[in-house]
Amino acid sequence: MEDDYIFKEENYQLVGILFEVHKNLGKGFSEIVYKDALEYEFNRNNIPFEREKEFKVKYKDTFLKHKFYADFVVFNNIILEIKTVECFNANHYNQCLNYLKISGYKLALLANFNSISLEYKRIIDSKK
Repeated sequence: MEDDYIFKEENYQLVGILFEVHKNLGKGFSEIVYKDALEYEFNRNNIPFEREKEFKVKYKDTFLKHKFYADFVVFNNIILEIKTVECFNANHYNQCLNYLKISGYKLALLANFNSISLEYKRIIDSKK
């Protein structure tokens, strides 16, 4: 089962950075503040990332007008979605699953900074 843990090292490093940001800022800020702090940490730790990565939705032989914007794509293959909510709900999970579907990536991390302790979930596209 250990071999099935995709992107283990990258995940470990990302979760460490999420906890570092939460430890320093705590809860209560807007998402943009946490995103700015994460961008600082990614740069400081030489982690490749894209912020507000645009994804197009392909439908049959065309791309739809509406686009999705993932908060971050980290290490060129992990979607990181930031929330400041009371608790995760089905919409948050579905958003990550949709991002995985249209991007072709296998892993998304969903992080909630609006609690006393950081809350995060790994979301894996099991169809890959």
